[in-house]
Amino acid sequence: MKEKMKKIFKNRIFIFVLGGLLFSGVTVYAVTYFPSNQVTYDNKESGLKSTDVQGAIDELYNTCFPSTIIGGNGLLENVEIVTSGDGLYKDEYEDGRYFYRGANPNNYVSFNAEKAGWRIISINSDGTIKIIKNNSTENKEFNSSGTGSWSNSSINTYLNNTFYSNLTLESQNKIVSHDFSVGVVSENNNDIVNQIQSENMTKWNGKIGFISVSEYLRANSNYSQCRTYQLNNSNSVCKNTNWLVTSYKWWTISEFNNYLTYYINDDGNVYGNELINSYAVRPVLYISSSVQITGGDGSQSNPYTFE
Repeated sequence: MKEKMKKIFKNRIFIFVLGGLLFSGVTVYAVTYFPSNQVTYDNKESGLKSTDVQGAIDELYNTCFPSTIIGGNGLLENVEIVTSGDGLYKDEYEDGRYFYRGANPNNYVSFNAEKAGWRIISINSDGTIKIIKNNSTENKEFNSSGTGSWSNSSINTYLNNTFYSNLTLESQNKIVSHDFSVGVVSENNNDIVNQIQSENMTKWNGKIGFISVSEYLRANSNYSQCRTYQLNNSNSVCKNTNWLVTSYKWWTISEFNNYLTYYINDDGNVYGNELINSYAVRPVLYISSSVQITGGDGSQSNPYTFE
């Protein structure tokens, strides 16, 4: 339907004298004399005036069909931006970022020769795509020394040396070194805005990391009951609307203090525990903006691929 409408827009020029076309809430006026390349359009929505008829057509089309977004170096097409249920949401807290939310959104992707082995967390304002391994690789201590931060942890060393070197060369070339937010998170807080700001106060740049607590919370489509750390841990229903919940405990990158780091429990709650505990490892990485998403519809049986 969208492509058919686009062809209609491109193949015909609608000319009105002091008239208007109302389409999806956008009014386009044109006053002209033939030939058509002298058409002047005045978009009352954007305030733009131009003699570029094709530009007017493209602007009208993009306004009427705003569901495609930039991802990687191309378009992640035919993905509707939703406001409820499972799917891709525009993030309210970080400009230009989109999160997959819900119980089981179509965000599966093949990577490192693993069909549907990874899932997309977010599409970011810089064009990178943040993905997480769908299943745990193994259980490991966060830091064998029992103290310290993410930057000097034993799990960091493992991920960015052993795990990274075991990826295929093709996969390594798709990964970009990127900032991860590793700031301290206040326990049981009920303010997601301040929590995100706290996480962003400290950055670590590298290739392989973990998800942050706020990113975990933002994967939940039930925002009224599960939007914050406190709400998430207070409502048992939250585990039913977050695709990141698993049957095992797994580490996040968010620090509680020098002796404790947060993990996701098998009931979907967020807790802090000692760094010498062994929980599941779910690597997280950023795909370069030069890589395109192709093929598939994001379902587990027909995942996206990277080229």
